[in-house]
Amino acid sequence: MTRGFRRRFRPLELLSEEQCNEVHHGMLEVLEKTGVLVDHERALDLFRDKGCRVDFDNKRVRMPSYIVEEALQKAPAVFTVRARDGKDDIVIGGDTVYFTLFPGMDTVDLDTWEPRSPTLREHNEYIALSDALPNCHFLACYPYFGYKGVPEVLKILEGIAVKLRNTTMVQTCCYSHGCERFTVRMVEAIEGMEAMGATHSAPPLSFSREMVDTYFTYLEADFPLWIGGGPVLGGTTPVTIAGSMVVSNAEMVAAVVLSELIRPGARVMVHDYALPINMRTGSPDFGAIEAVMHQAVFNQTWRRYGIPAVSTNAGPVSSKKIDFQCGYEKAFAAFSAAISGVNVIQFSGGLYGELAAHPLQAILDDDIAGMVGRYLEGVSVNADTMALDLIEDVGPIPGNYVGRAHTREWWQREFFTPKAADRLPLPEWLKTGKKDCLDYARERLEELLSTHKPKRLADEQEEKIEGIMREAREYYRKKGLIGDSEWKEYMAIIESDEYPYSR
Repeated sequence: MTRGFRRRFRPLELLSEEQCNEVHHGMLEVLEKTGVLVDHERALDLFRDKGCRVDFDNKRVRMPSYIVEEALQKAPAVFTVRARDGKDDIVIGGDTVYFTLFPGMDTVDLDTWEPRSPTLREHNEYIALSDALPNCHFLACYPYFGYKGVPEVLKILEGIAVKLRNTTMVQTCCYSHGCERFTVRMVEAIEGMEAMGATHSAPPLSFSREMVDTYFTYLEADFPLWIGGGPVLGGTTPVTIAGSMVVSNAEMVAAVVLSELIRPGARVMVHDYALPINMRTGSPDFGAIEAVMHQAVFNQTWRRYGIPAVSTNAGPVSSKKIDFQCGYEKAFAAFSAAISGVNVIQFSGGLYGELAAHPLQAILDDDIAGMVGRYLEGVSVNADTMALDLIEDVGPIPGNYVGRAHTREWWQREFFTPKAADRLPLPEWLKTGKKDCLDYARERLEELLSTHKPKRLADEQEEKIEGIMREAREYYRKKGLIGDSEWKEYMAIIESDEYPYSR
């Protein structure tokens, strides 16, 4: 079982009890009066049959508060997700906090800071690195959107295959063009394993046909759901944090209701990816303090519902480089999310938006995660840690504690030591090459990739995965979703030594 971190103190609360109630009742009013748009006939029938008011002409669903409250009560507060290896199972909920990767469409060139497509080797290495990092507890969607030469329609599936082959951790699977049907089969090809299915809403207050299909597919396979949205304050929600929270919660709660109607007792967790609009550029402001505050309020309201919450705002930043701005935007968002009661922080490796990610950033972020985790563990107060007998024995100056057995026993428990930070005294730093954190991260990347060997799939499992991938390739090729030039480039990779899985 993957331990994660345990929050050992009461979470930060930005809202009073009265304010929480106001947000909750506002959400109920939106669901009952305004409702949500659901572009899916089967779901509309289900909502109607369970007591919701359904306008089939406009595909609008309005939910009575009692149905909403019943659904929130059915969803489990804590649940387990099984990994490929039992030691990597995770338990979502309660006071446990896990860190996971944040996706980037591409990698980034460290000389020019321009995004570029990763190669298959780079994608494999990134997942292998994640398998080795102590504070990456499971894998979210992607982290790269495929690799160079893969047709767009197959990027998700090829990425899932890369993850299955290079880590034993729990992973999350996304969706596009019905690929979740192949995803479920690949995961089920590994006996005893399950994955989390990523599903979404479309702000404001809408669910597309493709989105709702994923709810049915993943829940009918008994996969837990990672439910997300992407509200933009001032764009797809009111500009105020309170107004945005009402809309965002209404979308997430509507998704929970749908999930519990499809499969009562369904395991779900919800994520907050709310960003304020930049009124000068019109783009989302990644790393903004308002996004951090929105997340803290989101965490507080969902603790009341007893449903696990995910922070996504700690992953993307506005910085395009691995620099000071990147560090403070990520660290502050991760720390705030952790102390305000979140269960999962999607964090490591991400740079600007979802456009880029890099393994060096993941190594640096792993140190941040370790520091945040150390803070969450709190301060232990007992006879051993107060050390009154030792204090009496050492006494005043010239006494000291450096060579004492208590110090040798306790310092590694009390102190977190980052792996890619410069903590040398200045004279030693000057003599040893003036290395910075990126230098140390490069060294750590080389070390981990050369020494850590992920547990590979069994031959039988590999054959099943590759067989499903061949079927998916032919399926999308016949549907006309892969062009001739794309197919030619893709087949060149599949038939090369870089891709050994088909042989």
